Amino acid sequence: MQNQQAAPLYRIWGADHVAYGPLELPMLVTWVKQRRVTAGSWVFVQDQRMWVKASELAELKMFFGAKPADQAAPPGATVKADNLRRIKLFAEMELAQLESFLHYLEVVRVVKFARLFSKGDHGDAMYFILEGELRAALTMDGKETTLATLGVGDFFGEVALLIEGPRSADILANEDSLLLKLPATAFETIVHEAPALATPFLLAISRSITARLLDLDKKYMHSIRSARTLSEIHL
Repeated sequence: MQNQQAAPLYRIWGADHVAYGPLELPMLVTWVKQRRVTAGSWVFVQDQRMWVKASELAELKMFFGAKPADQAAPPGATVKADNLRRIKLFAEMELAQLESFLHYLEVVRVVKFARLFSKGDHGDAMYFILEGELRAALTMDGKETTLATLGVGDFFGEVALLIEGPRSADILANEDSLLLKLPATAFETIVHEAPALATPFLLAISRSITARLLDLDKKYMHSIRSARTLSEIHL
């Protein structure tokens, strides 16, 4: 019985100086159609162990002759990389990295008073706020309690992105809002295709979660001190 020949694999050298891949040919073709790979992009052909220009690969030449109208628009085409500067989590990333990251994001519009998701819903994505305002809330005994108001530059759902657990609160729109969504599946793709791009993002998330935990610890200690003070007053 003959062994099946493995499909050829490719890696792409991005404008952000990050190597993406390995990719099989169908995914490489998709990237060409999405304009993530251009004629001048460098492609590493793994079985030949050599870098070549994408336009020089026989399997890709036909696609670079296609008219722009025949090519699919990249995800998030309505949002520019500069817009990501509004998000605190991306503050330290370079513009070239943001341009690459944008390909993995989805644009989500939420109208005023709409509910994005409810407490207990399955969480499998995080969100970044580019425009508008939302609130995180809990409803108990028919009464809503606002936990936090979220505006431009804020983000939420990072824990759900990492562990895909149930949502801990309702998220509702106070205004018409424009969000960017990073699904867990897309994040796994980033980790697989471009770990050098995933690293600064994970570091930023880690810092954010740590800061929130420290803030919660400070509030907890303050509540204990307040309770002790009240008990001493009533003695």
